[in-house]
Amino acid sequence: MKALLSWRDGDDGLPPRQRILAMMVLMSGSLMAVLNINSVNIALPTIARELDVSSAASVWIINVYQLVGAASMLTFAALGYRIGRYRLYIGGMIVFVLTSIACALAPSLGWLIGFRAVQGLGSAAMMSIGPSMYRVIFPTRLLGQAMGLTALTVSLAVAGGPALGGLILSVASWPWLFWINLPFGIAAICLAIRALPQEQGSHYRFDVLGAVLSAVGLGAFVVMLDSIAEASRPGSVPALLIVSLVALAGFIWRQRHFQNPLLPLIIFREARFTMAVMTSFFSFLAQSMAFISLPFLFQSVQGYTPLESAILFTPWPLGVMIGAPLGGRLADRFSPPVISSMGLLLFIAGLFALALLGDQPSTVDILWRSALCGMGFGLYQAPNNREMMGSLPKARSGSASGVLASVRTFGQSVGAALVALVLSGIMSHTTDGALTVSLALWMGMASAIAALVLSASRIRLLGRPRSG
Repeated sequence: MKALLSWRDGDDGLPPRQRILAMMVLMSGSLMAVLNINSVNIALPTIARELDVSSAASVWIINVYQLVGAASMLTFAALGYRIGRYRLYIGGMIVFVLTSIACALAPSLGWLIGFRAVQGLGSAAMMSIGPSMYRVIFPTRLLGQAMGLTALTVSLAVAGGPALGGLILSVASWPWLFWINLPFGIAAICLAIRALPQEQGSHYRFDVLGAVLSAVGLGAFVVMLDSIAEASRPGSVPALLIVSLVALAGFIWRQRHFQNPLLPLIIFREARFTMAVMTSFFSFLAQSMAFISLPFLFQSVQGYTPLESAILFTPWPLGVMIGAPLGGRLADRFSPPVISSMGLLLFIAGLFALALLGDQPSTVDILWRSALCGMGFGLYQAPNNREMMGSLPKARSGSASGVLASVRTFGQSVGAALVALVLSGIMSHTTDGALTVSLALWMGMASAIAALVLSASRIRLLGRPRSG
């Protein structure tokens, strides 16, 4: 932390005192956005019971939040150029806090889902431009450590979300899951107005058609994956796939012919950036498959209770909290692709060890394997994000930030769909629970190996002139 506040002659970014305040704002935004998934997720049975709705219907409280966010990431990243990231980030926080009040007061499931959709927009506005704000706040020499701080914050929210939700429900009703955002959100907004770097927006014409095509294409793709995962709407999958492909094809055509595109495709000419994007997709796909399949292994195969399962899973995000800052510091001193590849090796070793777990492993066996996965993923993630953000000119950092957020979301969505196919027996053709979950872990490891190959191939690109 001390290094993040250091100052040298020639440093870009903000002065140390303003830097720490801006850092607190971004950490608060990430914590609120991610906690609002994990803390609410554990409360779904309670909300369903008190609103007198089915469990399946209550899942849309989470789904709509993620769907709207995924569909709007690229749009908000481009909008940040148009109106300025300062205005957009603070506007996203205001929307998030106001809709938290609305969610707490929602009289029915329909109103709650509607307010959650708008809240997803506020979250996407913050998360889509957050990484690019780190590029403006911190000197380039500290960008890796700043990216490590981002990963640490998200991991803290992932680890603490279920515990926070359970704690609130033990002493209060479910609306307090949203009321709790009010004091922290107001404090964060006041601090953001003072601390975030102000910048003027551009006056070019915003690509409205591109934004619509992007939202339709990405949104239809996420709904299609959700349909596959639920296995309840198989007939809608082909139609959603066609809508998604047509909209995304139209989006690409639009970006090539519009003067000020939503997503400048020229950034993908930079090989280091493109390889970092592909590495991120396969790594988050692998992580998602492990995240979703491990609770089934712990509870359905090994017989642990949900609470015990949560405890067994905790070393993973804790490992990320340790590995991410370390990876960030190393990436500022050494080659980010090398550090990233080392982290992926540890991540693969952890997945390999988890896949070999038997029906009755000891608690220690599970804990060290989960911790190894988390350490490896944390060591990988910060350097890879640094490479993604740092391989392009600073003027392109907003676009890079939007791509980073979108790729993470879609890697997780594809991983969830693949696990659903495996657990349903469509891909595994077996009723043996241990073998089924092991297959999901082996598939996750294969995806992590693909990420490692892509990451390692970037090493030869170091030192080449930038083309973005």
